[in-house]
Amino acid sequence: MKIHAYTSFSYSYLNRARVWAKSLKEIHPDWVIWALITDKEPEGFVFNLMEEPFDRLMTAEDLFGDAAERWLFGMDVIEACTAVKGRGLIKLLETPGVEKVFYFDPDTALFNSMDPVCKILDNHSIVLTPHQIDPEESQNRMAILDNEVASLQYGVFNLGFVAVANDSEGGRFAKWWADRLNDYCHDRLDIGVFVDQKWCNLVPCFFDKVFILRDPGYNVASWNLSQRVFSFDSNGVLNVNNTPLRFYHFTKLGPIGDVMTSRYAKDNVEVYEVWSAYKRWIDRNTSLNIPSKYWYYGVFTNGVPIKKKLREIYRARKDLQDYFTNPRESHDGLLNWANSEGFEGLF
Repeated sequence: MKIHAYTSFSYSYLNRARVWAKSLKEIHPDWVIWALITDKEPEGFVFNLMEEPFDRLMTAEDLFGDAAERWLFGMDVIEACTAVKGRGLIKLLETPGVEKVFYFDPDTALFNSMDPVCKILDNHSIVLTPHQIDPEESQNRMAILDNEVASLQYGVFNLGFVAVANDSEGGRFAKWWADRLNDYCHDRLDIGVFVDQKWCNLVPCFFDKVFILRDPGYNVASWNLSQRVFSFDSNGVLNVNNTPLRFYHFTKLGPIGDVMTSRYAKDNVEVYEVWSAYKRWIDRNTSLNIPSKYWYYGVFTNGVPIKKKLREIYRARKDLQDYFTNPRESHDGLLNWANSEGFEGLF
């Protein structure tokens, strides 16, 4: 198949990834859909690809081999699931017959065809969507802080979506992005890095044939709702600013998402209808035998949670990486070393 799409997630986000995959398959049944899972199955749950809406599967172990366990120990779940996206992109671009690759975050859902982006990729190598495409009103200080200032902090482009052509420039981007995510995919706003996202501020500077997609129907989310109005046209098509809604990014499902939606959707009833439908889809696609916030790599083998500070210490010290080659092992391992060194007070 010529067009492949993938998403990256842990099992706690499987319900969202299922909704995304089903929505994509309904609109583009000819695309090949990949699940990139950085996790291992919880006890009592079996992931059977034949029963899932995905066509193919790849894991962190597929991408990083024997080094996966040590590499993943240096990251929390968000860092890990974003860090694998670069190598995942390379793998798909290297798959025979692939002409174009789309990445979507698992908490997105498609509502209309992505054919316009496919056409853009006929003449461009990389397609990115900005968090905002219109400035906030100067008197709306809250929106400026929530949206424009947040973009300055977390990245101009939202990497919940990127599309890449399988050409030399697309491949060059994939290799550069994968290299940076391999070593620097961390939540380190103090040094100007926010996981996979802020790196792509540099894409228009480093690469040619970059298309900045400024269509309001793409990557709609709380960070741009202040500028986007939903309405149904006479044919029943859901539009955003009078253009078809292509996909919605349902970030922060739960109380935070509800607060941000009500803050900026206000009386735009169609937005709440979309959210209500999404919540029903999530409920129908939730496996009850996956524990809430489960992540296999989030605990030592004895079940003790791995604290972020210890992850930071481990990834900063090559001597620890060389000595503790299986850092999650709790018996005579890194956890005992940390306790013996008096680091438990940092956790």
